[in-house]
Amino acid sequence: MKFLSKMLVLNVVVLLTASCAQQSQEELLQQEKKKNTVELSKQKIKAYAKYVPEREDDFTWENDLVAFRVYGPSSPATANNASSGVDAWLKRVDYSIIDKWYDNFLNKVSYHTDWGEGHDPYHTGTSRGVGSAALWINDKPYPATTYNAWRIIENNSDTVIFELDYAYQAPIGNVTEVKRISLTLGSQLFEVTSSFFINGLPAKDLKVAIGVTTHDEKAKVSENKKLGWVAAWESIDGYALGTGVVVSPENVESIKHVVSEVQDQSHIWIISHTDELGQLNYFSGFGWTKAEQITTEQEWQQYLSHYSLTKQ
Repeated sequence: MKFLSKMLVLNVVVLLTASCAQQSQEELLQQEKKKNTVELSKQKIKAYAKYVPEREDDFTWENDLVAFRVYGPSSPATANNASSGVDAWLKRVDYSIIDKWYDNFLNKVSYHTDWGEGHDPYHTGTSRGVGSAALWINDKPYPATTYNAWRIIENNSDTVIFELDYAYQAPIGNVTEVKRISLTLGSQLFEVTSSFFINGLPAKDLKVAIGVTTHDEKAKVSENKKLGWVAAWESIDGYALGTGVVVSPENVESIKHVVSEVQDQSHIWIISHTDELGQLNYFSGFGWTKAEQITTEQEWQQYLSHYSLTKQ
């Protein structure tokens, strides 16, 4: 009888322990659910820009579909290492990720790994990346070094507008560029209006090329001069990425696919020119298949064509 009583007590203890464990697990799940709900409440769908001195003076911007960054004065850049190309941050959520990814970076959590929101596998280096400009002199590009000043003009959740200043030497003199960039919700492309000055004067009819890197010819290129766009399509970490530039067709002088043996120097270029005030307007951006907005190369080309038609 004593043995049976002990067994009965042990069984009751086991059942109570299991019950407590189950209850504890349910409490943990509820706590995690509550935590996630709080986190989601902090996540906002917005157009957003941020200066990031914590990581080499990066300047970043995003909307609900895409995110970008350029390197700042603290980045390893010299006159012969023009790191002014635009980097693509491949996001696949509609809420803002810039603050979170940089916070993670500071806590040793890499944004080069996709933890569920996207990542940064895109290499820019000294290339033009996702559609950055260079002076086009004697059939050769002369890009800027990193920006030396920044200003946020508007940051209202629906639209972000900011300016970046550049200053560098070119064969035609001292070049300064004020690059105004804007990005609205719902767009895969950001808009650029650049004002160029040579030796302090507005650079009228200055030949300028906007380039899209081919990542040393890993990307396939396409173009449509009639509609004013160039594009690249490539596979990165198992998913396809389309990048491109749109310029008003009447301002397109030529399109050149330049292949180089030097790393980061192979591009497809769309060559244009500044107006009477030394200004040039264009659009640049990307579509990533993992984000499920653009799923094929044909869709990307159609997107650029439609964008061109609606902006004319």
